[in-house]
Amino acid sequence: MSKAEIFRALHQRRLPGDPLVLPGPWDVVSARVFVDAGFPALATPSAGIAASLGYEDGATPVDEMFAAVARIAGAVDVPVSADVEDGYGLTPKELVERLLEAGAVGCNLEDSAGGVLKDPRQHADWLAEVRSAAADRLFVNARVDTFAYGDGDPERAIERAALYVAAGADCVYPIDAPADVLPLLRSGVQGPVNVFGRLDGKGPSPTELGELGATRVTFGPGLQRWAALALEGMAGQLQRP
Repeated sequence: MSKAEIFRALHQRRLPGDPLVLPGPWDVVSARVFVDAGFPALATPSAGIAASLGYEDGATPVDEMFAAVARIAGAVDVPVSADVEDGYGLTPKELVERLLEAGAVGCNLEDSAGGVLKDPRQHADWLAEVRSAAADRLFVNARVDTFAYGDGDPERAIERAALYVAAGADCVYPIDAPADVLPLLRSGVQGPVNVFGRLDGKGPSPTELGELGATRVTFGPGLQRWAALALEGMAGQLQRP
């Protein structure tokens, strides 16, 4: 079984309360830590990689982003999915080729650019081209930015999700969706649902998110930022007399 097939299988037949938890490594060291901890797959965060390379979120040069993904994917044996933002202006064929060359088995693709929502039908057509170019070699996670940059209407999010699933997306990701609307999204979306998990203790745990409807849970750059805070604490201790 290929890594892509393994990754796809990890999303299937998840029980409520048992979502697929995908930590987000920002470099080889963090990726190996997560694998050693027993996680069966990883999902790189674009913002976390940007921070590790010294860039603002969304400003990482495309070649550097794919090089970082390739280093991570090449350093571990588990499947690695990559957040490649809105595709960097690459054609679907080019995007798929770059992802496969980097060793990724999946991708996260946003339906906004510069904080502005894209036309959902045009974006669905583009996703269909990505699916056609990738066939079954990539697991496509279509991010739905209605709650991040739109009016936050769950019905609009469901409409967008339906278009993306029809276009061939394997999973949809209504980022920043409030926990109390997850059951509604779950009932209205066909297929797996990715939910953003918080690490500050102020939101539901991954198990609770699974009970609310999450198929899988990712954390964006949260783990990288959490690690940075831990380093700040250690740096402070080093300065004590």
